[in-house]
Amino acid sequence: MESTLHPDTTIGQVTLNISDLAQSLDFYQNKLGFQVIKRTSTVAHLSVDGRNSLLVLEEVENAVAKPQQTTGLYHFAILVPNRLSLALALRKLLEIGYPLQGAADHDFSEAVYLSDPDGNGVEIYRDRDRSEWKYDDHGYVYAPTVPLDAEGLLQEAEGGQWNGMPVGTVIGHIHLHVGQLEATETFYIQGLGFDPTVYIGNHALFVAAGGYHHHVGLNIWAGKGAPEPPENAVGLKEYTLILAGQKDLENAALRLENIKASFEYENNTITTRDPSGNRI
Repeated sequence: MESTLHPDTTIGQVTLNISDLAQSLDFYQNKLGFQVIKRTSTVAHLSVDGRNSLLVLEEVENAVAKPQQTTGLYHFAILVPNRLSLALALRKLLEIGYPLQGAADHDFSEAVYLSDPDGNGVEIYRDRDRSEWKYDDHGYVYAPTVPLDAEGLLQEAEGGQWNGMPVGTVIGHIHLHVGQLEATETFYIQGLGFDPTVYIGNHALFVAAGGYHHHVGLNIWAGKGAPEPPENAVGLKEYTLILAGQKDLENAALRLENIKASFEYENNTITTRDPSGNRI
């Protein structure tokens, strides 16, 4: 499936609003194994290679929990480089007794699900080789949800040592609650230039560049017409898309203009919001 966006398009960093920086750092450093590369009293940048920031934590004054039936973060997904890395991460979480919310085999990937101390959804996953992915008659990625073979996965970790998040780990995708699927589809496909890769009934859509299974997941599970959360709610502040070059950036600006989406374009950066207020 040919992508309007260059295949090298990726998710860059995810910025989260949190209620307590020390509490969040204990989770992301000690339980997931990220490194802090920059920190103030209220903001921390996290990395796996000591250089590139994948996650930014921002402590919000008078933070409140994100109301359930609102738009925003469903989860962000940490893509580890191989099955061993996923096995070691799972074993670590089980050893410390951290509560998991689920574990699944999606055919294209194996994944475990949990949330941080503020309830921000986190997925840790590994991709199967693209040669193993299956497709339906329309060319969309086959995306079932079946139980993870946790026992088989943990066998991979035998004799291995957990040393935190391995170099090569990236933010693989982000999954968002939106209020309206049709307008959101127009924004991400006609506006940003993604291709649709998975439709789940009439309530969820995955989009990607370069034939990936999904860079962005979008669902209306918080309710059709769900409002935005309050400004001081914990959750997603913004996420970054890294485009492959100037041409892609200019094309994105033209497409956003064509669909009459509001955006700012300066210093080789477009800043915009999807129809549900998710900031990109």
